[in-house]
Amino acid sequence: MKNKILKKISGEEALEILIRLSEKDSKIAKLIKKEAEQILENINLEEICEDVFLALDGIDVKELWDRSGHSRYGYSSPEDMAVEMMEEELDPYNTEVIKYLELGMAKEAKLYCMGVLKGIYQYVQESKSEFKDWAKDVPEECFGYLLKEWKKRTKNRNDLNEMNIFLKKECSNWVEWAQNI
Repeated sequence: MKNKILKKISGEEALEILIRLSEKDSKIAKLIKKEAEQILENINLEEICEDVFLALDGIDVKELWDRSGHSRYGYSSPEDMAVEMMEEELDPYNTEVIKYLELGMAKEAKLYCMGVLKGIYQYVQESKSEFKDWAKDVPEECFGYLLKEWKKRTKNRNDLNEMNIFLKKECSNWVEWAQNI
């Protein structure tokens, strides 16, 4: 019976249960924190890169056409809508980087950011998506935005140096431009 309940509750309900348990017992709170840290520390840069690439590569140009043009809210050009659609796809990834930084998990934030940046770069280099033609400079802008946000919040020189080395190796066509961000 107990296992059935745990498998059927929502994420929101599970979070509420964890909060209540941690408030009732400091030992349980420490265990929950330890488990959460172990989960959050498990960053796979290559998986993140692949997820970002697939998310961007999966943007359907037909959806772009459907969402652009005249509407009751005015006119949206395909180029403007391409920006919006790409930002929508990248927002959850950017949010994760900021979350890690806010949690004081600088190493994980760096690795996650590297995965996202590499995914964006790979999209520009390898994607055959028709959508990409409508979003000419958007990936670079999104790349620059995330890198700038990460750099603003990163004070550790070693992390900054590691990012520069990573960019030289994995995003070589953008390295000079990226280092000036």
